Amino acid sequence: MPCPISDDEISKAKDRKHRKARMDQRTRERLPVLPVLADTVDRRRRAAAELFAAAEHTRPGDLIPDTAGALRRAVTSKAAGHMTWAEETSTGQRRNLTYEETEAFWAFAAIEVLRLTGIRNEELLELTHHSITEYRLPSTGEVVPLLQVAPSKTDSERLLLVSPELANVLSTIVRRLRGSSRAIPLVTSYEVHEGVWSPPMPLLFQRDIGTEHRAFTPTALRKLLINALAATGLTDADGEPLVFSPHDFRRIFVTDAIMNGLPPHIAQVLCGHRSLDTTIGYKAIYPAETIEAHRAFIARRRTNRPSAEYRTPTEEEWDAFLAHFEKRKVSIGTCGGAFSTPCVHEHACARCSLLRPDPAQRGRLEEIRDNLVARIAEAKREGWLGEVEGPRVSLAGAEDKLHMGRQTSGGTAIDLGMPRIAPAQYTQVEGTASLAQSLDDQQ
Repeated sequence: MPCPISDDEISKAKDRKHRKARMDQRTRERLPVLPVLADTVDRRRRAAAELFAAAEHTRPGDLIPDTAGALRRAVTSKAAGHMTWAEETSTGQRRNLTYEETEAFWAFAAIEVLRLTGIRNEELLELTHHSITEYRLPSTGEVVPLLQVAPSKTDSERLLLVSPELANVLSTIVRRLRGSSRAIPLVTSYEVHEGVWSPPMPLLFQRDIGTEHRAFTPTALRKLLINALAATGLTDADGEPLVFSPHDFRRIFVTDAIMNGLPPHIAQVLCGHRSLDTTIGYKAIYPAETIEAHRAFIARRRTNRPSAEYRTPTEEEWDAFLAHFEKRKVSIGTCGGAFSTPCVHEHACARCSLLRPDPAQRGRLEEIRDNLVARIAEAKREGWLGEVEGPRVSLAGAEDKLHMGRQTSGGTAIDLGMPRIAPAQYTQVEGTASLAQSLDDQQ
């Protein structure tokens, strides 16, 4: 039997368009505030590092300098290990300054790498010291740094040019991980999707937990972003705290790159997309961008057309143009005729299809209709058949305008009922009742 569900009902094209619109709106909300987020996490990192350094040089029980007497170095036992604690003098609440400094630094590092490279969050967590490589240009012999991104979603490896800002962030991460030694600790990471442990590698995103070095997890990365955003105080259009996901930085990277002149096929290579449509889908269209592109198109078109078409109008021409809009208002509505076009109906507006009737003038239209009916009846009664055709055309136009007025003025809702499936579309199944009979029984 034919399937009652059509192909249009399962294509989900409308759902995909709505999802694309929501993603574009999400990007448009977050791209303007990205500099604020980057500046806030940088200042937060520096402030936490300065407070931690000041507490390190303060004896337990003494006030920490440059805190206006608000913090005191806490007296801890040996069980605290290498952690540096402080307590607020007003409330006595303790704060782990080592944890605060570590969290602020890695939030800064993650946000900077994500926004400057546009890589995925799993690719970020798989970056190692060996990912930082170099390439010598064959023409000039200049050495440029590159970031090697390991295969992830599309199983394709790619190289990204390291900008000066990104080089500064990566060098800061390497110096921190090396510490007093000359080597980055080797750690293993767990691949959630494949369910396997990686061999020991010098991962760039690792941290100290107790006496161990452990790799960052996707959950820890999201927690860093949430805490960093809470410190900015940014809100969305509804006044709720603004939320960034790691993938938002990827969409922002593509949108910003293409808006600043990067060809889409180059952005596709940088992002590791298999299809150019995926890259274009990541880019959010801005209204200002559309307007500027349209203005540029008009400017190019004007250069190819005669300059006389773009001359400045005279005062008489401008007054005539403005007077056209003043003369559009008629007794039963508004005329939609174009500027400088003659009236083909000789100002018999009831006949004109360009008239937009005003619902408030419905009574006047009914008077015109009744008058035309009376004139036609009189002409037929007196034998003036030569005057019947003109009022008859006007009467058809008036009836049409009254029908348009009913459409624009609204009406009552009509219940059409549920559609019934014809029993002839189905066959009788041996030993069971027909589907049409069962539908009738349900109804």
